[in-house]
Amino acid sequence: MNVTKNIGILNALIRITIGLTILSWSTAKMVKFPWRDSYLFIAICGAMKVAEGIVRFCPVTALFERYQEMEQQQIPLALGDESAESNIDEVLPYNPS
Repeated sequence: MNVTKNIGILNALIRITIGLTILSWSTAKMVKFPWRDSYLFIAICGAMKVAEGIVRFCPVTALFERYQEMEQQQIPLALGDESAESNIDEVLPYNPS
């Protein structure tokens, strides 16, 4: 599997900051209410955001980009005429970096 960076540096810094904030909040709540499992789930989500920021790869963004590439390839086949090429120019690809 080839993992390439698909988020920018500013996006990565924001993900790390928000992820650490969520992680610290949820661990503080887990100390106070250890019987609630929802805080563990929130802590895992915060840790995931920190990891996404460190490696600068977001799997949701990768899936979205892959879906858009597949959609652009299917547009000329669906329309079946040469006016489809002019419609492809109207669809802008999503690239956050």
